[in-house]
Formats: sequence, structure tokens, C-alpha cells
Amino acid sequence: MPTTRREFLTASALAAAALAAGGVPGAMAAGRPAGARRPDGKPLRILILGGTGFLGPAIVEDALAKHYDLTLFNRGKREKVKGTDFEGVEKLLGNRDPQKHSEEKDPDSPLGLSQIEALVKDGKKWDAVIDTSGYFPRHVKASAELLAKAADQYMFISTVSVYAANDTPGADETAAVGTIPDPTVENMGANLGNYGPLKALCEQAAEAAMPGRVTNIRPGFIVGVRDDTDRFTYWPVRASQGGEMLVPGAAGDPIQIIDVRDLARFILRCIEDKHFGVMNATGPVGGGTWGQVIDACKAAAKPGEHDERLTLTWVPNDFLVKNNVEIGGDLPIYIPPDGEAAGFHQRSIAKATAAGLTTRPVVETCREILAWWPKELERRAKVTKDMQAAAKPGTTPPAMPDPTKLRAGMSPEREAEILEAWKKEKAAK
Repeated sequence: MPTTRREFLTASALAAAALAAGGVPGAMAAGRPAGARRPDGKPLRILILGGTGFLGPAIVEDALAKHYDLTLFNRGKREKVKGTDFEGVEKLLGNRDPQKHSEEKDPDSPLGLSQIEALVKDGKKWDAVIDTSGYFPRHVKASAELLAKAADQYMFISTVSVYAANDTPGADETAAVGTIPDPTVENMGANLGNYGPLKALCEQAAEAAMPGRVTNIRPGFIVGVRDDTDRFTYWPVRASQGGEMLVPGAAGDPIQIIDVRDLARFILRCIEDKHFGVMNATGPVGGGTWGQVIDACKAAAKPGEHDERLTLTWVPNDFLVKNNVEIGGDLPIYIPPDGEAAGFHQRSIAKATAAGLTTRPVVETCREILAWWPKELERRAKVTKDMQAAAKPGTTPPAMPDPTKLRAGMSPEREAEILEAWKKEKAAK
């Protein structure tokens, strides 16, 4: 495990929050219109910095369903492998770094924010900017300052990793954020320890450029279809395989996750309703437990319809740690609610709930992951084959993860080993 629990939490939060930051549009809250309109009756105009990875496509799909006028700005790379090359939206190419080109080795490709700058000079305006791809304050400062006179609202997608500590259940947005000695650093650091403090600095950079017009959304674990990390995906997929499944901790332990579509819907609602300020955005609304998540995975997997009927074996955390199991790594998403991690899955979401955050049942997320998963495996296999085939003659093809395997969670062999050790320990007592 990492050197300290704090280092582990920092790394887990990074992997969970936004480095991976789709789905289909979520159901609208009862009584809300299909799409808000500007005072002139025209649809909202939204610029998305990113838009083709995980959270971005969920926002795009929901916004398109509401007939909003969308502009996407990115390097034009990720949609080629993710299948998120949306039709009917304006597309700009460039780089978040004003000093780099969209194709960094091609000086003829668009430089930095130049294509946005050209539109701004021509008088283009947006009702809101959604920044899903800001990780370094210099980049966020550049985009927010450029757009300060061209956009009414700057929606920055941050993370709960900004907080300096995770030991207090119920802590809200007023809790202290982390800091780093050198605020100009542009790398994630050892154990990804710079990630949270850099996101906090990004929030501050946006607010400095557009005071009073910034909405900083701090998601927790984002889950659902198009997640490349497989952190949450591991659980419904593993449940669908049947047999004896190892589950850490206790059923009553708290958990906070949010379906990517619910987060996308909330982001758009904050634009429609002009909500500003800082809000934690995770769920489920009303609270949730680890046992409820596992039950949802089991229900979605329909045990008995697969090779083996699923059975659950709950294993205490102290035994797992003693046997070198990385809780949160080998067994992703779950984090024991004690010590420095006591509040990790218990952040207050009262502000977001008051602003209209709603969340769907976890079983719905699990079912849609299982429906999406076979096609996702096909996509990964194709991308792997294409990238290896594209390697220049005489060069080594890029190293790629096995496209047939989950990218997170225990291997079947390791799981069987730990289960056997647990049974032996219980038998010896």
C-alpha cells in the first residue's frame, strides 16, 4: 500500500475524480422544461473545453437533447478512439496550453486557444463555458481571462480531492483545501499528490478572472458507461461472472458515487438556473451504503442466468490489509470509514441538493454498464489493434493494456487466493 493512508486517499481520489473525466441523457426532473432559453427565445449557447472523454459526452448528449447550441474545444484526438465525434456541434481545435499546438509536433496545427480567440474577436458569445479538462491553473487562467467578456458563466469541474483532509464526516464546502509549496508546478507529483491542490488553484484562477460568475463543481467518484478506468465497472462486471465474489468491509459502511449522467444533468441545471459558487456533487442523494451498492450489482447481474450463481463473501478490512490487499486499489471505490478516511465517503452535498441535484438508483447504473460492457470490450480491442498496426516499421508498438481484461480490481487468481486464506483463518479460530 502507499506509505500512508493520506497518500493512498490522495491517489484514490485522483483516479476516481477527473483524470478519467458518458452515457445517455438522464431523465429530467419532474416538471422541468426540455431546455432553457435565453431572453431572446433562442437556445442556450455553451462552450465545452473538452467534451469527448467520459463526463464531456454525457454533458453533450444531454445538451443536444435540449437542443442547446454547442461548441466543443479540444485537440481532436480522444473522440477518434472513444467514438464521441458528435454531429451537429461546432468544433474548435487547439490546446489548453496557449504555447502548444493541437498536434504538438505539427507547427501548422492550431496553436493554443487561437480558434476561440478568433471567435471572441468576431463577437461570439456564450451563456456558459464548461471546463472539464482544466488541471493546471495557468491553463485555466488563460481560458477564463480570454472568455471573461464572451461568457456569462464559467463552470469549472473540480474534485473532492481539493480538500486537505478527509477525516470529518459531513464536512462541507467550507473545509480547507490542500496546498503545495510551488503553485506553478505542472505535474501530478509523487502518488498524484499535486492533483487536488492544483485543482483548488484552478478554481481560484477561474474566480479571479470572472469574479462572482464561476461555478466550481466538486464531484466525488464518477461512475457509469464510458469510464476508461473500470473502477466501479469492476463490481457489476465481476458480479455478472458469478461464483464466489470477495467483498471488503461491512454492508453498512458509507459510500458516495454519482452516475456520470446525473452529474451532467446537474451541471446543465446549474447553468439553466444560474447557480454560482462551490458545490460538492456526489450521491446518492439521501445517503447510501456499500451493501446497497453490492446488492445493486447483484440485482443487475441477475445471478443464476450466468455460468455460476453468485455468492458474496464479506471479508474484514484488517484481514485484507494483513494480506497485502490494497483496499481502494485491488478492491476499488470502497474506502474504510475510519481514521483519516472517516469522512471520505461522507461529504455534505446539501448545497447541491438544494440547487437541484438528483441521482438515479445504483441498480440502473449497473444495468447500463453491463449492457455497454461487451461493446466496450470490442472497442478496446479495435483501438489496441489499430494503434499497434500504426506503429512505424522498425519501432516497438506502444504498450497497451490487455483489452480483454478489466483495468481495475482483483484478478480471478488473486481473489481466489485471498478467499482461500480467509476461509483457512476462520477455520483455525
